[in-house]
Amino acid sequence: MTKDSTAPDAIVYVVEDDSLLREGIRALLHSIGIRTLGFGTASELLVHPFADAAGCIVLDIRLPGLNGLAAQGELARAGIDMPIVFVTGHGDIPMAVQALKSGAADFLTKPFRDQDLLDAVGKALTQDRTRRETRIQATHILERYKTLTPRECETMRLVANGLMNKQIAGEMALSEITVKIHRGRVMKKMGARSVADLVRMEDQIRTWLDRL
Repeated sequence: MTKDSTAPDAIVYVVEDDSLLREGIRALLHSIGIRTLGFGTASELLVHPFADAAGCIVLDIRLPGLNGLAAQGELARAGIDMPIVFVTGHGDIPMAVQALKSGAADFLTKPFRDQDLLDAVGKALTQDRTRRETRIQATHILERYKTLTPRECETMRLVANGLMNKQIAGEMALSEITVKIHRGRVMKKMGARSVADLVRMEDQIRTWLDRL
């Protein structure tokens, strides 16, 4: 990872009880233009407000009080799905594997090379930017979907299922001309440039609604 590959608003939250290591990590990230915040315990991180920006958490597994794995669970329960890069001692490998199974972006064994940390953080920041962009896209698509009438929603579902206008007309007990009108309105309201676009949106909508 280089300075040019980092977004100016990216921020990394460093949770490490060893103050020398914590400040060393912060200085390394600062040297390539990444903002950081440092915490000596996981409890301090959990009560701190997270910035509305792409970011990741560099989190030691063994910490006084709440350990890294417990903090990972607390973050998940709070709906904070920011990527986590765990740093561990050699004896913490089983815990690190558990952390990865729970969704951690990466883990590094102490002592780690500067470049390994930069690479792990760079990957995690890219992952978080993608997550944020997907969430924004989902919000926009769902907002457009809410403008559809019930019949337009049904038309969209049937079009996405591959039915032709004549078949949709039969399913909905409408004339084919009326179906064409509904279909045109759906395409316009959803901002779909093609049927393939509409199919993708329908699939995303169903996935997002199932998660609610």
